[in-house]
Amino acid sequence: MPHAPDQGPRAKGASPLSADTFENQILLLVPSLRRYSRSLAKSDSDGEDLLQDCVEKVLVRRAQWRGINLRAWAFTIMTNLYRDRHRRISQHPSVELDDTLGLTAEDVSGDPLEKTRLQRALNALSPDHRAVLMLIVVEGYGYQDVANMLAIPIGTVMSRLSRARRQMAAHLAENNIVTLRRPT
Repeated sequence: MPHAPDQGPRAKGASPLSADTFENQILLLVPSLRRYSRSLAKSDSDGEDLLQDCVEKVLVRRAQWRGINLRAWAFTIMTNLYRDRHRRISQHPSVELDDTLGLTAEDVSGDPLEKTRLQRALNALSPDHRAVLMLIVVEGYGYQDVANMLAIPIGTVMSRLSRARRQMAAHLAENNIVTLRRPT
């Protein structure tokens, strides 16, 4: 009898990894986890570190997964890792060497002005508001799923999402360099 993806090693002579193995399911989640980690961390390099820590923790704690909604479980782990890291950094602040020397390379793909405006608007949100916005709007989770992942009431999810959307709209409107006029 073949083993389920999360029930231990394969038997001798078993076929190579199929699409339903635990590791392959995690690999399919990496793009979504990367987007979420970058939005939480506010930088690509910190987001990549958070992503790697999350994937490592998911793989190490595989036995703790109950077999229900792997995606939500992985996002919950990432959220908790971010909160722990954010708490630790706020207690022991540091300065990035690249930031002080001006060595970071700018991304030149797409519309840099629009990307910068959007990134600044996202970064202006509190971490709690940004997490709710990213999970619901970008990742497509429902209110109840996000409430469970973040361990907060569903009403708090809805109010944080509403505030995040208003703050984003206000920030983008105030930084609009082209005034919009009605045709006369």
